[in-house]
Amino acid sequence: MENILKLAKRVAEEAEVFLVSLKETPIGFEANRLKMLETREATSISLRIIKNGKIGFSTTTRLDDPQALVDMAVETAQFGAEARFVLPEAQIHPQIEVFDGKVESVATEDMVEIGDSLIARVLSHTPELVCEAEVTKSMGMVNILNSCGGQASYRKSYFTIGIEGTLIRDTDMLFVGESDSSCHPVRDFKAIADSVIAQLELARQPASVTTGKLPVILSPKGVRSALFIPLALAVNGKMVVEGASPLAGRQGKLLFDEKLSLWDDATINYRPASRPCDDEGMPSQRTSLIARGVVADFLYDLQTAALAGSRSTGSGNRARGGMPTPSVSTLVIEEGETPFEDMLRDMKEGLVIEMLIGAEQGNVLGGEFSGNVLLGYKVENGEIVGRVKDTMVSGNIYDALKGLVAIGREAKWVGSALRTPALYLSSLAVSSKG
Repeated sequence: MENILKLAKRVAEEAEVFLVSLKETPIGFEANRLKMLETREATSISLRIIKNGKIGFSTTTRLDDPQALVDMAVETAQFGAEARFVLPEAQIHPQIEVFDGKVESVATEDMVEIGDSLIARVLSHTPELVCEAEVTKSMGMVNILNSCGGQASYRKSYFTIGIEGTLIRDTDMLFVGESDSSCHPVRDFKAIADSVIAQLELARQPASVTTGKLPVILSPKGVRSALFIPLALAVNGKMVVEGASPLAGRQGKLLFDEKLSLWDDATINYRPASRPCDDEGMPSQRTSLIARGVVADFLYDLQTAALAGSRSTGSGNRARGGMPTPSVSTLVIEEGETPFEDMLRDMKEGLVIEMLIGAEQGNVLGGEFSGNVLLGYKVENGEIVGRVKDTMVSGNIYDALKGLVAIGREAKWVGSALRTPALYLSSLAVSSKG
C-alpha cells in the first residue's frame, strides 16, 4: 500500500489506497440436503486519486503491478467528476468490537451439523417442508491509507445461519423462513427453527380478508420487506443532493408520526454492519435521521457531504472495492410502548404481514410500495385466525408513517442491517381474490 501511495503521489495532488481481504466459508443446503461446501479467499486493492481537481479511480485483484493501478487511475481522472472534498487527515476512531477469533475456529464439520440439525428440527414438525439453508463464516481485513495522513486498519468476523422453507399442497405454496447473524459464532439454531415452526403453526388455517382499506401490523420482517429500501434511499445523501429523495430540502420538517424515531448506527458492538470507520477512514457514528417525526439528517460520504454543504456522517461504503457512496450501516427504529398482543386486540379485521414479495417494484424513490403477501395472517376480533393467500397490499410509506397507531415495544434484529419493532399502520390498500 505504501508503494502504491508513493507512486500515486508523484502524479496526483491527493491519493488514497483501500485494501480489503476476505476469507469465507459458505455451506449451503438444498432440498433438505447438503449441497455446497467451499472456502474462498479474495483480496482487492483500490486507488482513488485527485488529479487536476478531478477524481480518478482504479481497482484490481492483482497485487504485483502497482504501476498499472496508478496508470489506470490517472487515465480515468481526465473523465472523472470534480472532487469537492479533501481526503481526511489522521482521525480518532471509536473502539468498536467487530472481531471474534472464535468464528474462524468453528470447524466446517460443526457448521454442517448446525445446518443439518436446523433442518431436522423444522422437519420434525412439518416433514413435507422443502428447506434451503445456509451457514456461513467469514473473516476480513480492511486497510486504508491516504496521502493526507489518514489511515485505518481493522479486522472483522461474520457468522450467519438462515433457513427458508417451501410447503406445497395441491396449488397452495407456503413460504417460511428465519435467520440470525453476528460477529460472534451463531450456534443457537433452535431459536431459528422454533421461529419457523411458529410461522407454520399460525399458517395452518386458511383465511381471507376483505378487499379495501384495512389496518396492518408489519412484523419486524414485514418492516424490512415493505419499508427498508424506500427509507434507506430517502435518507441517502446522494439521492438528497440529486433531488431524487422526497426528503430533500425538508430537513427540520415534521413529516412523520411523532412516535417515530430512526437512526443509523455503525457503532453497535459485534453487529455485522458495524465498524470503527467508514471506507474513507471517517469515524463511525450514530446519526439521527428521523427524530420524533422530524427529518433530522442524511447519510453522507465525503463527496456528497461537500456537494450538500454538510459534513461526512461516516457513511462512505465501497461495494466490492468500488468508489465510495453513502449508504446505511444499521438502521434502528426506536421501540414504542405497545405490546404486540395489544395491537392484535385493537383490530376487528386486519392483517399481520411477515413477508412481502415485489414491494420494491413500484416507485421506490417516491415511497410507493405494492407487493404480494408472501406470508401474512388475518386478524379477526383481536386474534390471528389463519394465513391469507392471493393477497396484495399497497401504499405510500410517507402516508403510512404519518399516522401510526402504535409502535411495538419489542425490537428485533432482521438480517444484518435493521433493528425494528412491529409497526401498527392505520390502513393500507388490500386486494384479495379470496
